Amino acid sequence: MLKGLDATRARDVIRQVCEKSNVDIIRGNLRKDHIHLLISCPPYISISKLIQYIKGNSSKKLQSEFPQIRKDYWGKHFWSVGYFCATVGNVNEETIENYIQNKDDEELDDPFTTGF
Repeated sequence: MLKGLDATRARDVIRQVCEKSNVDIIRGNLRKDHIHLLISCPPYISISKLIQYIKGNSSKKLQSEFPQIRKDYWGKHFWSVGYFCATVGNVNEETIENYIQNKDDEELDDPFTTGF
């Protein structure tokens, strides 16, 4: 997914897109082949529209900044077409945060890490 791309830049772009939508990233982990995000968003935002917005805008921005990505993904999807979403309910927020945080062995100060 992120071949030829600085993961830190991808994380920053996702942060910018979420900030524009008034979405707070509580915890996140960006890996080579997937991303975990624990977010808090206003109730008027549809999750499917939010994911579409994050994927679409981050893809557009990253492809404009990294020409090799545009070339490699010409006619293809940059992000996977699917996603998984669950709301915090039966499992509390702390459990989800711990799951995302402990995906890496080292603990970082930044709540949205890059795992590669």
